[in-house]
Amino acid sequence: MVLTRAGLRFAGRLWPCTIGRGGVSADKREGDGATPVGCHHIVGMLYRPDRMARPADWAEPILPGDLWSDDAADAAYNQMVRAPYAPSHEALRRADPLYDLVLLTDWNWPVAQPGRGSAIFLHRWRRPGFPTEGCIAFRPDHLRRIAQAIAPGTRVIVPEGLAS
Repeated sequence: MVLTRAGLRFAGRLWPCTIGRGGVSADKREGDGATPVGCHHIVGMLYRPDRMARPADWAEPILPGDLWSDDAADAAYNQMVRAPYAPSHEALRRADPLYDLVLLTDWNWPVAQPGRGSAIFLHRWRRPGFPTEGCIAFRPDHLRRIAQAIAPGTRVIVPEGLAS
């Protein structure tokens, strides 16, 4: 997978996508809304079993109480955690469909450096052109097709030439 200005190139086609509101950055920081430059790898797949069938045999369900820590001062920063959880976090099981299917990358993981930014996911977009907080987002049916075609370790390349 290679991010281009026109979309994500993968499996012989160009998939329309949106990126972070902060554009592409070679110096990613927590809260900047940027998609980080680099060669990232898909390290996991999460899905809502109450909303869709398992998209791949290695996909893990998102259960009630599944959260993602985004508190740079917390020992579990940039890790999945469970409720109740006091430090800052993001709910993975959302009321909207944004995280019904999530591909996890190894950005700042497994050993997170505080302040470099928490998870970069591949997930569904809100609508075409609507930016993310740094993730890469796709049309829902495209995301499902991508999820079915990848394997753990698939590379997601964000070229430095795209940095603002």
